[in-house]
Amino acid sequence: MDTIFSLQGDSSLFVASAASQLLVQVLGLSLQGRATLQLGLPDGDWPSCAQSIVGYLEESLRSEATPQVMQALKVLTTMFGRCHQPWTEALWMRLSPLVVCLLEKDPVPTAHSLVDLFLSMARSPVFGSSDCDLWVTLAQTLSRLSPMQAGPLALGILKLHVCPQALRTQAFDVLLLPLACVLEAAAQPPGSSGLLDGTGSSPAMADALLASTSSCAGLLCQSLAHLGELQPLPHGPRPWPQAPLLKATVTTLCFCSGSAVPVSSVGGRLCRILAGCVRVQRAALDFLGTLSQGTGPQESVMQVFAILLEYLRSPESSPTVLKKAFQATLRWLLSTSKARGSNDPGCHTQPFLRELFPVMQKRLCNPCWEVRDSALEFLTHLTAHWEGQPGFRQALLASDMPELTQQLLQDPEAYVRASAVAAMGQLASQGLHATPTGPEHPGAQQKSLLQELLHILSTDSEGFPRRAVMQVFTRWLQDGHTAMAEDLEQFMASVFQVVSRDLDWEVRVQGLELARVFLAQTLGPPDCPYVVALPAAAPPIPPIEVLRTLGRVQLLEFAFRALFDCDRPVAQKSCDLLLLLRARTAPDSGLQGAGGGPDTATVEAALRAWQAGEQGQPLGELVPEVVVAVLRALDLEGLQATLAQSSDHVEQSPRSLLQDVLAAVGALGGHEADCY
Repeated sequence: MDTIFSLQGDSSLFVASAASQLLVQVLGLSLQGRATLQLGLPDGDWPSCAQSIVGYLEESLRSEATPQVMQALKVLTTMFGRCHQPWTEALWMRLSPLVVCLLEKDPVPTAHSLVDLFLSMARSPVFGSSDCDLWVTLAQTLSRLSPMQAGPLALGILKLHVCPQALRTQAFDVLLLPLACVLEAAAQPPGSSGLLDGTGSSPAMADALLASTSSCAGLLCQSLAHLGELQPLPHGPRPWPQAPLLKATVTTLCFCSGSAVPVSSVGGRLCRILAGCVRVQRAALDFLGTLSQGTGPQESVMQVFAILLEYLRSPESSPTVLKKAFQATLRWLLSTSKARGSNDPGCHTQPFLRELFPVMQKRLCNPCWEVRDSALEFLTHLTAHWEGQPGFRQALLASDMPELTQQLLQDPEAYVRASAVAAMGQLASQGLHATPTGPEHPGAQQKSLLQELLHILSTDSEGFPRRAVMQVFTRWLQDGHTAMAEDLEQFMASVFQVVSRDLDWEVRVQGLELARVFLAQTLGPPDCPYVVALPAAAPPIPPIEVLRTLGRVQLLEFAFRALFDCDRPVAQKSCDLLLLLRARTAPDSGLQGAGGGPDTATVEAALRAWQAGEQGQPLGELVPEVVVAVLRALDLEGLQATLAQSSDHVEQSPRSLLQDVLAAVGALGGHEADCY
């Protein structure tokens, strides 16, 4: 035991952690089956091993050395988190006076470890009764810790399913206090913020907020993040102060942007501290987006849209802040339309869109590529939700955004090109795209968007735009986009020919997904004996015609080549595709398969060469009979099982682990970390 105690302070975190866990297991084993009452007696029947461990913990908790106290608290945290036996209550009765003494010190040492310990105990069913003294200790801890230290404890208390209501109220007030201070600083005349049931903010909280920029930003960000976690929880704080929180968040953003008018010395100091604080701006915009899940008075909603528009317009907004502003704007636009029971922009949203679109046009031309990318992502998501609504279509077509979006297909930044491809795909699906004109785009009127996307797929040097193109093509094929219906076979052949040679494995995987959708549409729905066919349903295409079609569009060659791809996800996708094809065409198809013919031998020889890495050998003619014979000859189930294994399944075997241990025994100096 002395050896394990000494290893608690080992310089290696791995060793120290393992020693703590071993102490927990040994203590739990030695006390297993012991009665709580018996252990609670002054001279209780504590086993010698348990007495040794408990004595070590008592000595550590009395120590003036913070690391030693922290080690003891970590052991107790693990103990109460893992062991839910009755004897843990007796252990707490013995050690609680020493733990409570830590709260009486100023400042409280190892506050973070104390919070972890108390929350671990609160989640244990042993301490879940309403008359347990743990709740008193938690209330005392909330009042003793600094505002920054008390935040995580308050959040943990509010996430508990079983907790006294008075303690929940105290914990919720801890999280609301920073925002209450902000509201009071902006109140005219000064008074209650409406967040704390008529009680004002504490002097300690006000001092912490006004101490420095880092202190103020840390408190506000922590409060906003914790409240954001609580808002969607079904057992979260109720009633939820939606209107005051909206006002507090908007006020915080006003302080950060410099648009707030301070009415007191505290407000003036907050203005100076928060001005241009990107960290608080991001946290407040995140929380503002979360608040869109609730309802609020119309006046508050209009204030929300006003502050969002201010941030989107401001040249001082950083790219990350703009991204958060776009995300919050999207959530509020969608939530307001949902609250009205309609998916169309309402009378209050329509004027906002008319002001928003000119701002977006400027952002699409911003020199910073992150800003252009965020604006395109926002446009894509907004179009996906409102593409069929007349009010949105009218406002969008009256702007220059479709033309600007198509111009960004040639952006020098790959991320922007990929976002532009996704946006154009969404716009074109509802006929909202436009063809650019002008000397900088010669012949653009004759070149369709489909051809331009094919050009990107064939020539773009970066993988992100090519992946985006394949996703657009797949979505268009699923939705029956008109651009895909003119000459579908020729288009699919062009795509598969390009994708099969693409060096990006994600592009090839997306190409196989496109192949799967095309195959499913070509085959039609599978026969089901329990479903009566509709009289107007089209007759199924014979399997021989299906295979001929797949051969003409070069889908079969693409799938066979991908079956032996060096990237496992590509091979897995191809294997699944060929299994589907075999199941739908090989049985009862009337095609016997040219089992021993020269064509089949040529194809099988090419496949063996591909499997060996010789991708240059031609596959041969894929007539339907040859395809059926090859599908039957291939062990697709065995290949699927092999591909399902992880790439390191051999290295994870016990034999391989033993070899690693034996090799590490002789390692010197810098290789000692491998032993862990």
